[in-house]
Amino acid sequence: MRKGIHPAYGPVVFRDRAAGHAFLTRSTMTSDKTVEWEDGNTYPVVDVEISNVSHPFYTGTARVLDTAGRVERFERRFGKRGGA
Repeated sequence: MRKGIHPAYGPVVFRDRAAGHAFLTRSTMTSDKTVEWEDGNTYPVVDVEISNVSHPFYTGTARVLDTAGRVERFERRFGKRGGA
């Protein structure tokens, strides 16, 4: 790897604002805000709107839209197109 062109890679805490969940990982993201983690060290913290803890797909609360019959509904409303 070339020196001097890559961003710093280090530990960062990501905090889910919706669920109040936080996790420590490594990233190139930085922040001026810091938080004291469970191990007693201070890390930069990045607030995110959604994570696997609050995302509807992972929590099982995702809604499935009924798409069956859309063509038939359209044809009933506006009639079938004449073949030419």
